[in-house]
Amino acid sequence: MTAPTGIVPGHARGVLLVVEHFWTWYRRNWRATAVSSILQPLLFLLAFGVGFGSLVDGAGRAATGGVPYLVWLAPALLAVSAVQSAAFESTYPVLSAFKWQRVYHAMVAGPITPAQVALGHLAWTVAKITGTGAVFVVVIAVFGGVAGPGIVGSLLAAALTGAAVAALVMAFAATVENEGGPFNALFRFVVIPMTLFSGTFFPVDRLPEWVRPVAWISPLWHGTELARAAALGTGRALALLGHVAVLAGLLAVGIVLVTRLYRRRLTR
Repeated sequence: MTAPTGIVPGHARGVLLVVEHFWTWYRRNWRATAVSSILQPLLFLLAFGVGFGSLVDGAGRAATGGVPYLVWLAPALLAVSAVQSAAFESTYPVLSAFKWQRVYHAMVAGPITPAQVALGHLAWTVAKITGTGAVFVVVIAVFGGVAGPGIVGSLLAAALTGAAVAALVMAFAATVENEGGPFNALFRFVVIPMTLFSGTFFPVDRLPEWVRPVAWISPLWHGTELARAAALGTGRALALLGHVAVLAGLLAVGIVLVTRLYRRRLTR
């Protein structure tokens, strides 16, 4: 009898084989992704944390809870970097594996199931986000943006946020046949606004009241609040558990969708 969603005995081994495939490619070609993974967050850190932060510090510290703007911004940039990387890694590479290079089709031609392909690619994306995030933490520390060991918690919060976004975007990408319009719309109308209006660069309570509910439904807002609370030691336990629950729920929904949609596309 076939197990649900294509899961078979030795499921974890199949997932790890998919992870191994992407790791093998990455360790030979990591330079091709260094700009988007590390340099872009570094530029954000320099432009906003160091440059703009020098203007905000002083009178503007009331909005940041009295901490330097760089320290306040740094954990949020970890979450932003995770979300942007997750969105990119879950769009064009996914469509390429379905349509152009057909890597997924090669995988399921053997003993690996579509569900294992989906979960393996998702696991690899989260591992990559976490690794580049760890490098970014070192860069933040060099520029004086780390207030204490809580930044490790910020990295975990960023990884959870990236995982939730990656699962949902991978599910969407599994339905896309042509790369132009859908992905452009996703970045233009979802990823960029989410980056700008999720409390990353300024508190959400500075937005007009009618805009705030839009920010509150953003996964990045929940990730930013978690990452900032971990780094600065702020936030109420119940609110933080709420943020974790929302992100974990989105991740669970994404996993269900991505396994079903991969199975549908790879078995038709």
